[in-house]
Amino acid sequence: MSTRNEADVDWFALASYRSGAEGAIRPALVLDHGRIYDLAGTRDALGHGGDALAGSVADLLADWPRTLDALRSLAAAAQARPDALTEVPGGADRLAEPYRPARIFAATSNYVDHADEMGTVLAAKANSQPYVFMKADSSVIGPGETVVMPESSEQVDWEVELAAVIGGGGRNIPVDEALDHVVAYTIINDVSARDLNMRDDFPFKFDWFRGKCFDTFAPLGPWLVPTGCMPDPQSLTLRLAVNGEVMQDAKANEMIFTIAEQIAYLSGILTLRPGDLIATGTPDGVGMGRGVFLKSGDVMRAEIEAIGALENPVR
Repeated sequence: MSTRNEADVDWFALASYRSGAEGAIRPALVLDHGRIYDLAGTRDALGHGGDALAGSVADLLADWPRTLDALRSLAAAAQARPDALTEVPGGADRLAEPYRPARIFAATSNYVDHADEMGTVLAAKANSQPYVFMKADSSVIGPGETVVMPESSEQVDWEVELAAVIGGGGRNIPVDEALDHVVAYTIINDVSARDLNMRDDFPFKFDWFRGKCFDTFAPLGPWLVPTGCMPDPQSLTLRLAVNGEVMQDAKANEMIFTIAEQIAYLSGILTLRPGDLIATGTPDGVGMGRGVFLKSGDVMRAEIEAIGALENPVR
C-alpha cells in the first residue's frame, strides 16, 4: 500500500529511459519536474537505496513499500547534492513509457459532459455502476513516440485521462480504503478509432476491443508520480491540445465515479495486482464531439497538473 509521507521531498517521480546506442531501457529518478537521472547511477553516486532500487520500474512497483522508502531517501539526498549527479544526456527526449502494465482497466462515460457530447444517455449514478473495458498492453507507447492511425479508420480521436497505478493489490476493497492501494499517478491518452467502436455485422452494438486496442493507442507517461507528491487527485486539472489548440480542459472532480469508487468496483470483480493501471475516464472536448479527428502530422499534448505533459505525434 502507499505511504503518504514524502513531505521531506517536494516532488519526485520514477521514469524509464533509453540508454546508449542500443536503447536499453533503464529506470530513472526525476526531480524538479523534469531533471532526469539514471536511477542506478544516482544510487551508486550517493550511496543510497542499495538493492531496494535494483531492477526495472515494474520490479520496483512489485515491492513498493520498500521501494518508496528507498526512493524518497535517494530523492532527498539528490536534492541536497545536485553537484554529485549527472543528468541523462538528451533528458526528456530519451524517455520511454514508465512501464508496461499487464492490465489496463479503462472507465468509459465517466464525465457527464463527455457523455453528453457523445450522445450517451446515462442512468442516475444511484442506479448505475462504472462501465469498464480493457486496453491491450501492446497499445502502450511512451512520450514522443508516434501514434499510428490504422488504414481502416477515418475517425481516430484523443482522450486525456488520469491514470492510477495500483501498488497494494486486493479484493473487495472498501471505498474509504481504496486510495491507499494507489502508489502513483501518471497520464494516459486513450486513443480511439470511433468508427471502429461500432458494428452492424453482429447483434452487439459496441466493439471496444477493435476501437481501442490498436498498437500505439495508449501513450503513457511521462513518468510515475508517487501519491505523497500529489495533491488530492480528484482536484487535478486535465488538458489536451492538438497542434497547440486546447481541446480538453476540465477538473478530475467532475468524474461521475471517483477513483476510489472505481477501485472498489473493480476489486469486487477480480483481485487487483501490483502494477495494474486504471484509466479513470476522459472529460468532454474529444474530436467526436467536435466532428474533428486526427490527421497525419498532428501532435497531441496531454497535460495533468502535478504530473507533467505527454506529447505524441500522429501519422
